[in-house]
Amino acid sequence: MNLRHSPYLLYSDGQGNIFEDRSLYATGRSGWDALPVPDNQWIPLPEGGQLYELPGRRGIGVDVRSGEMRLCEKGWAVAAFLPPAHSGFFLSAYETLPDAPTLPLFCYTAAGWYGDGFVVPACRIEQDIRQECGGFDAQKVQTGVAQLLQTYPHNRLVKHLGENCALTYECPAARNFFLGRWECPIPSSPACNANCIGCISFQPEEENIVSTQDRLSFRPTAEEIVEYTVPHLETAPYPIVSFGQGCEGEPLLMWETIREAILEIRKHTSRGSININTNGSRPDAVEKLMQAGLDSIRVSTNSVLEAVYTPYYRPNNYRFEDIVESLRVVRKHGGWSAINYFVFPGMTDRVAEYEALRKLIRSTGLNMIQWRNFNIDPDWYLGRINVADTGECLGVEQLLRLIREEFPQLKFGYYNPPMERIRGDYTKDFAH
Repeated sequence: MNLRHSPYLLYSDGQGNIFEDRSLYATGRSGWDALPVPDNQWIPLPEGGQLYELPGRRGIGVDVRSGEMRLCEKGWAVAAFLPPAHSGFFLSAYETLPDAPTLPLFCYTAAGWYGDGFVVPACRIEQDIRQECGGFDAQKVQTGVAQLLQTYPHNRLVKHLGENCALTYECPAARNFFLGRWECPIPSSPACNANCIGCISFQPEEENIVSTQDRLSFRPTAEEIVEYTVPHLETAPYPIVSFGQGCEGEPLLMWETIREAILEIRKHTSRGSININTNGSRPDAVEKLMQAGLDSIRVSTNSVLEAVYTPYYRPNNYRFEDIVESLRVVRKHGGWSAINYFVFPGMTDRVAEYEALRKLIRSTGLNMIQWRNFNIDPDWYLGRINVADTGECLGVEQLLRLIREEFPQLKFGYYNPPMERIRGDYTKDFAH
């Protein structure tokens, strides 16, 4: 955007109404610090984006006249939720009052008002449209759920994906499955070997935040998995089936069942890609799955520094080095390796993190980084991992540019690519 001035700060009146404060320019947050946002980093709020009131928090802006930073006392601070395929450069900047509630597990990107619309400091990191809000027709999803529940009346996974994921939580992956297209989810594990602070499917009762969805409560069989995934692979455009979803624990704990399912799937069809979304904790299990026919892996992490990773994931019986080894195992077998990298401005773009990321890319032969916005209360997260000073930072936009320049073959994105992209045609927009 070509701006004549910085966007104005937004505030909420506590009643669901949002206003701009024309006495203050919007700022952004990096780590613990409020900073001016470079004018060239603002874009219009993408379709599907939402604005949130942040109760108990006062927005921080730059006074239009004096140029000094000060609080907006007119109402509560405001943040933006970015829709899929977009990565944010700055968090919402605010001062938290003593009695402020902990924020739920969403992303809190900076936002402002410019001209006649809302703007955010972000970029589109992925051109694939598979989770665009405008691409879902609720009636067609409901019809698809009804049809597949009738087709697979005894399949607990199809029932879970339909009634819980697609219709209750409106999970985009589940909705796409019931529309017969692209990536099909395979929840497979009710248990986990990590205790992530920001887990979206399980929070201890003593915590003051709640899970955004309920976790899978049963162990599916290989037969249940094969029954609905083979038809999807055979009929869907650019098909992928993916173990490891937000509504479950760690799929590698069910690796024997997954291996059995992969072997049986490949007896029926060679079409499409078989992927696993995982914490990467069991490289021995990854080895077995690659031997069975797994095509790709996506390992989630909040950091590539063990000192930041461990206090967030709180792993049971595995170490950070195990997730690195899992990436190496996949590349050893010629598979596609990616990390699901939780972007937190002021942490992800720290110089120390950048240097560790470069090392990881080189040592594993990484194929892709999925730059995902971190869904967590910023104050709560930094406090829980005991980070008081984030140190020198590059800025998220500069981090992206430096990594792209040094590793031109490394793919940037937001979604697991279909086999057609893995095999080379990465520029075509397969979702159209």
